[in-house]
Amino acid sequence: MQLEKPVWNSRKGRINMKRTIIDTANMELTEKVVSIKRVTKVVKGGRNMRFAALVVVGDGNGHVGAGLGKATEIPEAIRKGKEDAIKNLVEVSLDENNSVTHDHLGKFGSATVLLKKAPEGTGIIAGGPARSVCELAGIKNIRTKSLGSNNKQNVVLATITGLSELVSPEQVAKMRGKSVEEILG
Repeated sequence: MQLEKPVWNSRKGRINMKRTIIDTANMELTEKVVSIKRVTKVVKGGRNMRFAALVVVGDGNGHVGAGLGKATEIPEAIRKGKEDAIKNLVEVSLDENNSVTHDHLGKFGSATVLLKKAPEGTGIIAGGPARSVCELAGIKNIRTKSLGSNNKQNVVLATITGLSELVSPEQVAKMRGKSVEEILG
């Protein structure tokens, strides 16, 4: 899914994004398995064991997504997670040195991830789950801090939420009816 037109929501005090489908036919997506958990369902006959795989996919050029797959075998769970992640792709706006355009907080559940713009040569300073998302999104310079919950699934989804809510200076200028130079100062 790709960000199309940002709309300011004054009641919530943030920008809402409309999404459109991203065509993945001509993308070279790479996948990374963030976690594999064994989950159990207790039924009358005993326990049903399954595996849940959290998978992040990205093209390294501003598109990233995450998905969860569950199955009785690990490879099947990973395949399902990859398919789910491809359905949930978002576009990330990057600046000239492959960093985020501005500092932002991404929230999902009780997990909060602080995304900070970084100068050229900084690299990716991030914890495990957030690092996977940033690498696959094509971000080269960023500083992140995971606040609140350290649940891997929530941290990944908070990072993706934060990245998808980023607005480029061009989009802000278009919303305000000004030029990019007036916005940047």
